[in-house]
Amino acid sequence: MYDVIIIGAGISGLSTACRLSRYSCDVLVIDKGADVSEGATKANSGIVHAGYDATPGTEKARYNVKGARMYEDLCKSYGVPYKKTGALVLGFTDEDENTLNKLLERSYQNEVPGCRLLTKDEALQMEPELNSDIALALYVPESAITSPYELTYALADHAKINGASFLLNTNVESLSHEENYWLVHTNNGVYKAKSIINCAGTGADVLHNIISTKQVKIIPRRGEYYLLDRLEKPLFSMTIFQVPTSMGKGVLVTPTTHDNLLIGPNAEDIPLEDDTATTREGLDEVFTKAAMTWDKISLRTVITTFSGIRAHEKEGDFIIGKVEGAPSGAFEAIGIESPGLSAGPAIGIELGDMVAEYLKLSKNANYIPPAPQPKPFISMSDEEKKLAYEKDPNYGKLVCRCEQVTEAEIRRSIRRPVGATSVDGVKRRTRAGMGRCQGGFCSLRVAEILKEELGEDDLLTITKMGEGSEMLTGKLSEGEI
Repeated sequence: MYDVIIIGAGISGLSTACRLSRYSCDVLVIDKGADVSEGATKANSGIVHAGYDATPGTEKARYNVKGARMYEDLCKSYGVPYKKTGALVLGFTDEDENTLNKLLERSYQNEVPGCRLLTKDEALQMEPELNSDIALALYVPESAITSPYELTYALADHAKINGASFLLNTNVESLSHEENYWLVHTNNGVYKAKSIINCAGTGADVLHNIISTKQVKIIPRRGEYYLLDRLEKPLFSMTIFQVPTSMGKGVLVTPTTHDNLLIGPNAEDIPLEDDTATTREGLDEVFTKAAMTWDKISLRTVITTFSGIRAHEKEGDFIIGKVEGAPSGAFEAIGIESPGLSAGPAIGIELGDMVAEYLKLSKNANYIPPAPQPKPFISMSDEEKKLAYEKDPNYGKLVCRCEQVTEAEIRRSIRRPVGATSVDGVKRRTRAGMGRCQGGFCSLRVAEILKEELGEDDLLTITKMGEGSEMLTGKLSEGEI
């Protein structure tokens, strides 16, 4: 019997798990993925939205602004990348100017400081690569960027260190309630808890509708992206938006925390919640719209494309708190689309405290505060590299040349409290395979290290990202070419 079962290991679920780790309780986190951060959290723009866009008075606005204000200190405490880059929202027409004035007014209502309208010349002075056809821009100095999956891995480790358990590769199929506890029915058995928290992303409505008298509907909304090779100095220093539409904040051009350039996403409602394919039509749409921002746009340095799925609830707002019309002890965070990443830490605090109050939990006297992740080898000074090598000679073995990732870092990523078990798990924790060659040189060596660290007998069991994605399909017979 657990005190709390959290369904979903994305930013909302793991922020909640970390908050609950401040209390004395047994927490189990269940996710259908082979790793944490396998849903929308790993595949988004990485923008910490300041809150100028959210409709005043909505849950989106409240959690967005509250969460964004937490980010700088939160990322610092975990040693996760964070940059307050600022943002520009571009306008081209008189209608766009009206929209930007409305967004400026919203920024005042949502108490987002520093926003102001810029002339064309002021915007071009800040970002010379912008399309010179722009008419004006809204400047949002509080906008920032982070690495969403790196933050989520850090949250998972922190929750695990403080006693949380994790059950991955496990799909929650149904929920039921007994006299004073919940039964969570999965493909790997039934688990009991005094309280449940539904943070299941695109699948959250199915679980909600099983136990609630008020039905909800999640519409999976796919967005596709281009990722360009990292440069010493990215072409844009800020996140560049166009005026938003009813489908979202639109196609953006933004630097990442690792100095790549990210272009996207479009927005397409799709029938399947896990259809993360990229399409010719979708990527063409991204290119065409991004060219309005960057008229000299070039895809010569594209190193990969990808897509993510947003959990859009048909009414348009976040649904957070006790599950309406359900037996006691059921909580949820539903419809957590953009600005869900920005809102995640605030959602976690409020949900965690709600559950703690319901269960009358006491404070955890043995709570261990977060500790920053070690500095990546690529960011170390020569003296720091020398000291790291003296402590662990595996720092002298470069595995990923594009991103300068060492064997020491790869082995540590597997040994973390919630460590990597696949090639992609290593990639997102270390960036091995995220560079120009996309793992063409280092994937096999990463697989070999995984085999050693996981105690596997054969490379055939090593996967790209969980069961069904095995890296190798068989062995050549001896002497066979």
